[in-house]
Amino acid sequence: MITHIASTTLYVTDQDESLAFYRDVLGFELITDVDMGGGARWLEVRPTGAQTSVVLSKAEAFDKSPGEGAYLIFAADDVAATVAELRERGATVTDPKEEPWGTYALVDAPDGHKLHFNQRAGR
Repeated sequence: MITHIASTTLYVTDQDESLAFYRDVLGFELITDVDMGGGARWLEVRPTGAQTSVVLSKAEAFDKSPGEGAYLIFAADDVAATVAELRERGATVTDPKEEPWGTYALVDAPDGHKLHFNQRAGR
């Protein structure tokens, strides 16, 4: 049986630039970085301790366009503190917005990806 989402793929222009953003700005850990042959590289990162990872695939190697792919929503314990920390690291982040279901913000990632992170109401 299926137990959880293993990974999602983001198609990027420059895998090294994307790795630097996800590792150094968002604080993700590098899980896998191996040559797949034919100009492809399996580059996988995830939030520390998370089950689900993000595969940063070079768009050109898979006949995709940079920015094409999944819209990611990450959980955060404290959206306001996360916004402040990401801004300190140089990221462009929206101000937190409160909704009936919780609080969220968006951070700009390479290739036009917009990453959403939220904190559910009551948590």
